[in-house]
Order: sequence, then C-alpha cells, then structure tokens
Amino acid sequence: MDMFRDDARTNYAFNLIVRKHTPPLYRLIRRMVIDAYDTDDVLQNVFIKAWKGLPNFREDAALGTWLFRIASNESITFINRKRRFLFIPFQSQETYLNEKLEADSAVDYEAGEKKFKQAILSLPDKQRLVFNMKFYEDMTYEEIAEITGTSVGALKASYHIATKKIEALLQPD
Repeated sequence: MDMFRDDARTNYAFNLIVRKHTPPLYRLIRRMVIDAYDTDDVLQNVFIKAWKGLPNFREDAALGTWLFRIASNESITFINRKRRFLFIPFQSQETYLNEKLEADSAVDYEAGEKKFKQAILSLPDKQRLVFNMKFYEDMTYEEIAEITGTSVGALKASYHIATKKIEALLQPD
C-alpha cells in the first residue's frame, strides 16, 4: 500500500494489485454470474471501485479481503440488476443461470460436474456465494465473515444447509 500512496508509483502499484488479485476474483465472480462476458464486466466494476476507494482504504482488513467484499457485493448487485432488467422472477433465476451454463462454450463439463454446478446454481445468491468461497476458494469461516459481514455461526449454518441441498439434488432418482 505504501507504493500506491507514492504518487509517482500509483499506477504501477495498482497494476500489481490487478495482476495479483484478478484470478481469484474472476473465479468467484464467474461462479456467481456464470457468463464470461458478464464476469468481465463485473470484474471491471470491482477494479474501478477499488481504484476509486484505495486512497481511503484504512487497511483495517487485508487488501484481498476488501477486494473480495467488493467482488461479492458487485456480483450480487449484478445478478439483482439483471433479474430486474430481464424481469426474471426469483424462481426462474436458476433456469436462466442454467441456460447460461449450457451455452458456455468455453467449458466442456462432464455430466457429473455439470449436475454439481447446476445444484450450486439452485442455491439462493448469498448461500451460493458462501458455498463458493468455502468450497472452491477454501476460505476459512473467519475470512468469509470479514468479507460478508456475517457471523461465523451464521456462515457455518448457511454452508451446512447449502451442502445438504446440494447432496439432496445429487441423489440418484
């Protein structure tokens, strides 16, 4: 952060931040919004907000945690905005995201993996966010709590409920 505060090195420092944090932020956002183009848009918004907010960043939390918080909020905001813009009822959001998953030509999913991803898409937004952070990013509950502003106990319950829902959906018919 010292480098960012040096006016002569601000752009360079921000470039380093972008390079370091793009891969994990991209993964999180992509799992939330599914579409690669939408992911790029949300990620761009995350870094715009970070650029604007970095001069006031108090360093109460780690930079990565702060960026994950921005990415989480931007992902959920994007999903809600898209839902309102496309007039997608909450019940149809899963169908909409599954269609995006089906149309994703960049990834060729095996049947089991596709069913698993579809089960994750059936979760409510915040529960899906917590599941993705814990399962894919291997974050601790304490890290997720700092990012989401939710208590560790509530996160543990949310993750447990999410895993039970996913397990139920993956049971053979």
